[in-house]
Amino acid sequence: MRLLKHPLKYNANSAELFNRLSHKPWSILLDSGQPQSQYGRYDVMVADPFITISSFEDVAEDNLDSDKRLRTEITQNGLTTITHEDPFAILNRLLAPYQATKNALPFCGGAVGYFAYDLARQVERLPDLALKNVTIPHMMVGIYDWAVLIDHREKTAVLVSHGFQQATHDHWQELCALFDGPSLMQPADFVITTPVSSNMTFKQYATAFDAVKNYITEGDCYQVNLAQRFSAKAQGNAWTAYHKLREISPAPFMAFLNFGRLQILSGSPERFLQVLNRHVETRPIKGTRPRADDAALDRQLAKDLQASIKDKAENLMIVDLLRNDISKSCEIGSVKADQLFQLQSFANVHHLVSIVTGTLQKTKTAIDLLRGCFPGGSITGAPKLRSMQIIEALEPHRRGVYCGAIGYIGFDGNMDTNIAIRTMVYSASEDGEGEISFYAGGGIVADSVLEKEYDETLDKASSMLKTVQFFKGK
Repeated sequence: MRLLKHPLKYNANSAELFNRLSHKPWSILLDSGQPQSQYGRYDVMVADPFITISSFEDVAEDNLDSDKRLRTEITQNGLTTITHEDPFAILNRLLAPYQATKNALPFCGGAVGYFAYDLARQVERLPDLALKNVTIPHMMVGIYDWAVLIDHREKTAVLVSHGFQQATHDHWQELCALFDGPSLMQPADFVITTPVSSNMTFKQYATAFDAVKNYITEGDCYQVNLAQRFSAKAQGNAWTAYHKLREISPAPFMAFLNFGRLQILSGSPERFLQVLNRHVETRPIKGTRPRADDAALDRQLAKDLQASIKDKAENLMIVDLLRNDISKSCEIGSVKADQLFQLQSFANVHHLVSIVTGTLQKTKTAIDLLRGCFPGGSITGAPKLRSMQIIEALEPHRRGVYCGAIGYIGFDGNMDTNIAIRTMVYSASEDGEGEISFYAGGGIVADSVLEKEYDETLDKASSMLKTVQFFKGK
């Protein structure tokens, strides 16, 4: 089937183009943070999926194995069916009929959405200890027949569609007119109505920190990622807050997802998994220093990070873990750590980033790779399963979307996903009262120092705290 293409006027700020879609339920922007971000190239925006998939924890009284049994609602052609299949298998099955040849564009339709950290319970058996929010699905993914692609390197924008489901002439003309016409959307109101609070005091964090150190001493693990959760009451449309987040802290793997009363604002700097013509890449981040306003001090902080034996060792642990994870789906001998400990500097922090690559087996799909690596090892610890068990025991709340993944799987088999860190979740009730929440954490190892690790969580949360502060009482 011929790929439909309609060129659009290029705008360096894709958020202005997405204003045309931001009010639509299931509208999604995968955002490289341009024009401020120095790393990203492509932006993707979609809306109006022809299939939606929402996986909830099954809380039925007769379900004795709820961690393994998610209730998934699949809506297509106005009809909703319910299944207890593995969500990854569902996605593989629903995408299978729609095959497309690869072309120069990274995404021309397919699946887009999020995979929450708690979807790991479909992969591993974990204890049921932390407080959970059963109203937020473990997975929300739409299958989209059209997309807008913005290439910031070539300074081009294009509306594309394979025409699998929505290829009528009238519908295509309506889409073209939507993006060619003026944007009539006005900024929506958003307000934070209470102070921000954490689910851990410093004393509680210290107790959990000591427990992790004890687990390490006893030989249970080498590293555990420990996070605290921040939250505040809020009202309005979080698309307005996302504008401020991307202004404060632009990053290459940002995203805004609008599911109506659930909206997700991700300022992630970290790629989880990319598949491009069977080439697999993951870019784990481990090692952090805060940015400084003084240029000389800022350079010194970056040099200290690059010279840190502790941070390099922490990074290498996760590189080894991810090499093992992607090897499950990659050809034997193809997995390599191409680059180690590269410095990347963002608005609020310096990071060490490594790159691990491989070649996807011909018998595997990108979704098989995603399941085999889920959740990302850079936000669990090592070994992964034991670290996740410890996280469940020590963190007061289930992580939900935080530390899951956001991204796309195309009809052509390509994929790109982030690690959902620096990510805010806004959920509102029918009466408009809502809560915005976000997490920040860090990897704890044998020689970690309590005060430094705690301060690192605040450094990582700083851009989100600034965003919340901007809307307090407005």
